[in-house]
Amino acid sequence: QVQLIESGGGLVQAGGSLRLSCAVSGGTFRSYAMGWFRQAPGKEREFVASISWNGGSLYYADSVKGRFTISRDNSKDTVFLQMDSLKSEDTAVYYCAAEISTVAAGMTVREYDYWGQGTQVTVSS
Repeated sequence: QVQLIESGGGLVQAGGSLRLSCAVSGGTFRSYAMGWFRQAPGKEREFVASISWNGGSLYYADSVKGRFTISRDNSKDTVFLQMDSLKSEDTAVYYCAAEISTVAAGMTVREYDYWGQGTQVTVSS
């Protein structure tokens, strides 16, 4: 059974940084494109960033472009989300997701096959 475990969330002041990690077990990490999504209270889950299986293709939501960086380490079965210049509107539960794909990386919820439990990120203004 594939499991995704996020870590690294917390409380940070506006302008600060956090680095999220997502460790994947029970599957073949190199077979997955990986994505990060977030969901704020009362809102739908939204795309943040994604990365293809080999890291060759990266995609970002316009709202985080230039501030967030997605990366992966296939030797450690882990994907990361470096979040800089955080804003209060970045406050949400952040979810890691895996898509069975060696072609590209999806940008919609329905494209992903496995999900983590989420980690809370709170940015105080």
